[in-house]
Formats: sequence, structure tokens, C-alpha cells
Amino acid sequence: MPYPDELNYWIEELSTALPQLSLCQRQVLALYSYGMVMTRHCGQTIVVSFLALLLGLRGQNLRQRLREWTYEVGQKRGDQRRAVDVETYFAPLLTWILSHWLKPRRLILAADVTYLRDRHSILAIRVVYRGCAIPVAWRVLKGNEPGQWHPVWVVLLDSLGAAVPARCEVFVLWDRGLYSKRLFETVCQMGWHPVMRVRTQGFYQRLHRKTWHSLAHVAARGMTNQALRVQCFKGDPLACTLWVQWPAQYDEPSLLVTDLHPRRLHRQGHPYALRTWIEAGFKDLKRGGLHWEQSKISAPDRMQRWLFIVALALFWLVRQGSTQADQLAYAGIPSSLSLTTLGWLNILICALQRRPLLFSYFSPYSFPKPPS
Repeated sequence: MPYPDELNYWIEELSTALPQLSLCQRQVLALYSYGMVMTRHCGQTIVVSFLALLLGLRGQNLRQRLREWTYEVGQKRGDQRRAVDVETYFAPLLTWILSHWLKPRRLILAADVTYLRDRHSILAIRVVYRGCAIPVAWRVLKGNEPGQWHPVWVVLLDSLGAAVPARCEVFVLWDRGLYSKRLFETVCQMGWHPVMRVRTQGFYQRLHRKTWHSLAHVAARGMTNQALRVQCFKGDPLACTLWVQWPAQYDEPSLLVTDLHPRRLHRQGHPYALRTWIEAGFKDLKRGGLHWEQSKISAPDRMQRWLFIVALALFWLVRQGSTQADQLAYAGIPSSLSLTTLGWLNILICALQRRPLLFSYFSPYSFPKPPS
């Protein structure tokens, strides 16, 4: 049975963006991610059932093909099989995303850790965009396994460096539980800008001053936003800009350390507020979207490869949704739907009406104005 136009389009895109994969790997990757997109579910049983009914394929053979995509070489059938080293495709994935970006002069990445019950800890770097977050680099670790995360973060950051155009300004957002002076300096050495939230513990010192002050007392509720050139943390000082804000409607202050100059922060703002989009990205990945939390994969290496399929599905949905959102806004039609939902509706409608998908793209974004 011939493939639908949307699937042929997706296979062609994958072949262009990821030519390093073999023909068989690209076809299985396209089938798997296409099935996730159309069913809005990453469960293998649902994806296999949908593809088997749609394409007239034998379910048992199809299930084995999809399953083996995540396997190690020794677990695959055949003599010429090879495993996919997902980390070598992080840079091509980001390059692919940026190729659909209109004038990619600014890129905002968010680093975070998410957990799948007590089985896995996933360290991930995501591109945040209009209420969504697309994974572009990740490492799956065993849940509650002891060990340092710093080397992992460095490897993930390095894997993306070659994909960013020279004129593109990159901001990397870190939650307060992930603060590290070494990571701050690593990001700066790459020519990127770290924006890290820190706790109100420790001390800071204004530049050219001798006195150290407690971070717990630097902010007051309802204060005017401040950007101070300081050294943070008396035990291991970090020369940085300390951004302090505490809007009256919030219960606690927000303290950020960054390499950005105070004048720029006051004039242009900062991107940290966009980090909330990563929470919406978790919703798209889990219960509100692809239902990743229902996965039963227990081996970290297999989960590492499987997440590559999920990332491609999210990328396609968000890209199609971005175009659809712009069209609705141009027509004066308000929409509260997420980009992933709009993207799914757009692909579904094109399939039902048998018309080609529209050219999809990402629009530039600007920093939100900090609350005063």
C-alpha cells in the first residue's frame, strides 16, 4: 500500500537532515515518529496498531522493526545491523531546527532534569519556543544512581556548539538547583550567556567593596528591579551580574546570576521568564501530549535512543503549530491551544483533505519585559 503524502514528505525531510543514518534507519525512524505524531501517543502498541491499519503491514513484523531501532547491536537480528549513537545527532538535530528559523539571531536553551518514576533521571537541554520545549541534547541515567552531573552537562553543551551559527546569540537558562560556577564558566567559554537562578543562601560583595552581605537580605517585596555587578558566594567567588527582583504578587524573590551587563538587562530585559515554557514542554511530553510517562523501557541506553524519536515528533508538531498559530493570529482568530495541538490538527486536516502541508517555520522571539 502506498504511503500517505505526509509520511513521504517526512521521510524526505529526514533523509535530507540526517543523511548519516542508513536508509533502513531513516525509514523506521520516520514511521515511528510519524505514528507518534498522528496518534499523539508514544506507546508502541498504539503506534504499531495505527501504522499496521493505515499501511496494511503485518503488526508483528512492524513491532519488531520499531523495537529494534532502540536495541544494541548484539540484540538485533541479522549480520549487518548497527546501533544508533544518538549523541552524534544532537548537532544535526539543532541545525535542522535552526534551518527553519526566520533569521536565527537569538536562541534560548533551557537545561533541566526530569524523572521517570525511580527508573530514569534525564538531563536534557531544550530549545524553548512559544510555550514549548524541544529536546536537542540529553543523557538518560539510572534513577538515584550516584555520580557527578557536571561532566554530563559539559558533554551535552559541547555536542551543540558546532550547530549554532556564529552570529546567533545563545542564552542558557538554569534552575536554581543546577547552579555551578564551573558550568557558568563553561557556557561563557563557548561564547554563550548563562542565566542561572540561585538560592538566597550565601553572600555577595559589590565590586570594589570590602563588605560581604547576605543574599537573603538583598531583595524586598515590591522593590524596583536591580542589576548589580558583584562577586557571589564567599567560599568560591563568582564575578557576575546579580539580577534581583521581587514583584509584590510573588511569595519569594528571584535572584539570577549572568554575564550580561547591568545596562543591557535594564534596557532589554532577560530571557529567564521564558524558562516556564519548559514546564509546558513537560506537559506536551507527558500527560498532555505523547504520554511518555507510560513508557516501560527500563534500559537507559534504549531510552536514550527512544527519546530521539520523541524529540523528532515534538519538533514536527511544534513547527507545524507555529505556522498555524501565525495564520490564526493574522486572521484575528484567538487560540489558547498549544503549538503541539495546533500542529497535530494541521497535519490531521491536511491528511483528511488530501492537500500538501504548508511550509512551516519558527518565528523570532523577543525577551519578555521584567515585572516591576
